[in-house]
Amino acid sequence: MKDAGLKNVDLYTDGACSGNPGAGGWGAILIFKGKEKEISGGERATTNNRMEIYAVIAGLKCLKERCNVRIYSDSAYTVNAFSKGWIYDWMKNGWKKADGKPVANVDLWQALYEKAGEHCVEFVKVKGHADNEYNNRCDALARAAIKKLEES
Repeated sequence: MKDAGLKNVDLYTDGACSGNPGAGGWGAILIFKGKEKEISGGERATTNNRMEIYAVIAGLKCLKERCNVRIYSDSAYTVNAFSKGWIYDWMKNGWKKADGKPVANVDLWQALYEKAGEHCVEFVKVKGHADNEYNNRCDALARAAIKKLEES
């Protein structure tokens, strides 16, 4: 739900992993009034899903004030957690899924819920590895972060 009094920011994110689990990377691009800021990073032992979620958290951490944020991700896992309301059900059920099993990546889901709550967010699912230049750039940032980890 957009707030007319807030700045509008687009946040593109992607995560990647070399092996799953394995070395992982994430990339994000924030766009405000035509200006772009790229960020990226990685972890030596992680999963693709963790990197997808972390990319959104990292992007939201860059914002210095409450904003309207449209978050673009090719991760159905990340987008659907909010757009289909899974995260609210998980919280209500003590971070357990409908089948009673614990939700994976609870630490990141809790952090993302907290950061998203600081803004007016909208999640948009984009097709991965297609013609979205920003999604492709985020993928390149994530893969470069993995390469840097593997070379060090």
